[in-house]
Amino acid sequence: MEPDASVTSEPRGLGRSFCIVTGASKGFGRSIARQVAALLRPQSTLVLVARSGDKLQELRAEVEAGGLVVRAVAADLGAKGGVERVVREAREASSADIEHLMLFNNAASLGDVSRYAQSFTDMDEVDSYLSFNVSSALSLTAGVLKAFPQRPGLRRTVVNVSSLCALEPFPTWVLYCTGKAARDMMFRVLAKEEPDLRVLNYAPGPLDTDMQVEARSTSDPTLKKTVFDLRDKGQLLTCEQSCSKLVKVLLKDDYQSGVHLDYFEL
Repeated sequence: MEPDASVTSEPRGLGRSFCIVTGASKGFGRSIARQVAALLRPQSTLVLVARSGDKLQELRAEVEAGGLVVRAVAADLGAKGGVERVVREAREASSADIEHLMLFNNAASLGDVSRYAQSFTDMDEVDSYLSFNVSSALSLTAGVLKAFPQRPGLRRTVVNVSSLCALEPFPTWVLYCTGKAARDMMFRVLAKEEPDLRVLNYAPGPLDTDMQVEARSTSDPTLKKTVFDLRDKGQLLTCEQSCSKLVKVLLKDDYQSGVHLDYFEL
């Protein structure tokens, strides 16, 4: 889906960019990759990251045009080696020609929503979840920013794909809510520490994705009804709808760095 006319008519472009999108193989990440690719100048680089190499190659073939360099990196961000592989891509591409660094921290998982908080007695299980959903985002962001240090003429933008769950507790979603809240605070701290950065926590709203299907397996009866009502009443958003609004916010570039913005607030 092409970006909305209101997006492409914004006066500020992305410039010659180096852009990383994690979780790019499907859902919201795939929409980010498609819409951002359409706005990047020739000779920009778009790095697509996900666990599924086949799906990444399909997306690469779809968006690789007009002088855009697209790299597909199949990596497990829940493991140290996966994060290091993506950081190496950034180091190898770092140059004075880049006008805009963009990092979209989109990769995430819902976790087991069939259980309540008191059932998570296995620290290894919790650590594994947090490694993929929290630790990897911090380490990846830190590594990429070191590869592209502050200098005159370089804009640097970091986007965390957040959620209402970063702000509100939901029964049986203890892992997801904890991870999203931790990531929001992590990027708020980053915005305070690095005033030259543009940092955005963007909550895309209830999306019609595979994760929404997983959400219906929640064991909490009240929450289950809410989740099913979103589907049955046609209240789910398409990834393209939400992504178009995100891109418009980034191009307008007048948000307070570190802020949490929800689709329905814009």
